[in-house]
Amino acid sequence: MVIRKLFKFENAHIVRKCTSRRCRESVHGHSYKAEILLQSNFLDNGHMVYDFGLMKRYIKDIVDSFDHSISIWKNDNSEYIENMQKFSERWILLPVSPSAEQLSRVLFVLIDRFLQLNQMVNGEKEVKLNSVIVHETDTGYAQAFREDAYNENMGRIAISDIIFSDAIQSEWSDRELYTKLLKGIPFQNPTNI
Repeated sequence: MVIRKLFKFENAHIVRKCTSRRCRESVHGHSYKAEILLQSNFLDNGHMVYDFGLMKRYIKDIVDSFDHSISIWKNDNSEYIENMQKFSERWILLPVSPSAEQLSRVLFVLIDRFLQLNQMVNGEKEVKLNSVIVHETDTGYAQAFREDAYNENMGRIAISDIIFSDAIQSEWSDRELYTKLLKGIPFQNPTNI
C-alpha cells in the first residue's frame, strides 16, 4: 500500500545551463509542492502504513528547510554563492543544480536516510520511501524513485554534501537532525503525538 503526504514551500534558485534563459540567468522562485509517498505491505497497530501525524515532525522539518530559502548549486560562480549566503539567512548549498528533478532526488535521499534511522514504536513494519514528487509549477513536476535518487549518472548526492544554513537548522524541532542524518544516529518516533 502507498500513502501520500503533501507539503508546500516557497523557494528560489537559478538553474544554470538549462535551455530557458530566464531560468539560467536570473534568480527566481516557485511555489513548490512536494509529495512524499511511503509504502509498506504491513499496517501498524493503528491500521496505518505510517501515521500522517508522525510526518509532521522530521519529514516536515526536512521539506520545510527549503521554504523561504534559496537553493544554491555548489558548482555555481563563487561570487554568486558568497553573495547569496551573505544576503540570505536561509540557504541550502547542494551538490547538484536545484532543478525540480534534482530537488526531488535531494529530498528522496534525505527522507530515505531518516526512514532508515527511524525506530518505529507502534508496530510499523518495512515502511519505505516509494518516491518524491516535486511540483515546480501547477503543470510541471519531477518524480524521483530510489533508482533515480542514487543514480550517480544524474549527479552524486551525499548527505554530507548538502549544507543547511544555521538559520534553517535553528528552526528544526530537533537541532541535531543534520548530525543524526550524517552520523547514522537513530530517531525514535514519539509514542504520543
